[in-house]
Amino acid sequence: MTTTTDAAFEAARAHWPEDLRRDIEANAFNGCVGSVLVSETDRVRVWHLRLPPGKRCAFHRHVLDYFWTCHTHGAARGYFEDGRIVDVTHFPGDTKHMHYGAGEYLLHSVENIGDTELLFTTVEFKDSANEPLPVPEGIRLQIAA
Repeated sequence: MTTTTDAAFEAARAHWPEDLRRDIEANAFNGCVGSVLVSETDRVRVWHLRLPPGKRCAFHRHVLDYFWTCHTHGAARGYFEDGRIVDVTHFPGDTKHMHYGAGEYLLHSVENIGDTELLFTTVEFKDSANEPLPVPEGIRLQIAA
C-alpha cells in the first residue's frame, strides 16, 4: 500500500506536461485497464489494450491481481503515480504477473513510443483482496447483430 501523500505525488509529477497531470487527476479511479473488456465472468475480466504508435492510454487503476501478455514487439513508456517515467521494450509473449493486497493498487498510463502497434491482453482475477472497480457498459465488447 502506498504511504506517500498526495502532495508528495503531485510534487514528483511537477515535471510532467500539463495534459498528463490533468489525465491522472481525472482518471485516478478509472478501472478500465484496457481498450475493451472482451469477456467477464464471476472469476475474471479479460481485456485487450491496443496502442497504435504515438498513442497513450488513459491513466487507470489496478486493484485486482492480474497478468498481462504482450502480443507484439515494440517500445512503451510507462507513467506512474509517483512521478516515475519508465521505458520498456516488449516482445511477443512478454508476460508479467501482479499481486495487490488489501488497499494496494497501481495507478499508471502506457504510451507507445515505437513505430509498431502494441497489443496486450490483461486478465484480472476478481477474487483478489480488493473489490473490482466499476467499468462502464460502453467499454465492453459490442457484438454486431
